[in-house]
Amino acid sequence: MVELQRNNPLHGLKSETMVAELVDFYDWKILYAALRLECFNNNPSLESCLKFLKKTEWARERVESFYLYRFKSMPKGSAAQFELKPRERGFAGGIVPRKPQELTVELIAEMREKATADYEEMKRNNSRPNKYGKDKPRAQDNYAQNNHAQNKSRNKNRPAPSQDPSNPWGK
Repeated sequence: MVELQRNNPLHGLKSETMVAELVDFYDWKILYAALRLECFNNNPSLESCLKFLKKTEWARERVESFYLYRFKSMPKGSAAQFELKPRERGFAGGIVPRKPQELTVELIAEMREKATADYEEMKRNNSRPNKYGKDKPRAQDNYAQNNHAQNKSRNKNRPAPSQDPSNPWGK
């Protein structure tokens, strides 16, 4: 296992050391703006933050990802790597951490606005690309259209529902 973790900057790093490095470089306000964790906002202290992170796995993973990709500026991994927890990810040999990304509260707000706008645009454009080309329908589109047509023809053979309010079953 140690052999697999040799290229992971989080291997052997205690949460206390990681949070202390982040607080020393950024400060509590920037960490709260970036991560949106209340342990960085309401009466922040190293002890209370560590207690919260120890109990809350999703928050710990968020802090570890921030440490890897913002603070250590490690390259983004493949989709398969992102399915792993941050402590289980590895990086190619020879990749060393770079200087931390400079962040301000204003820059974080701009980044969040841009990400929200990009997400809304993606939703608006129905982001599923048609791998068969724009002029060719996908197989599931044809299936849905045919299935809809079959259901429509079946409904023609059924009697109309009863309009009698005292008969809820329509017979």
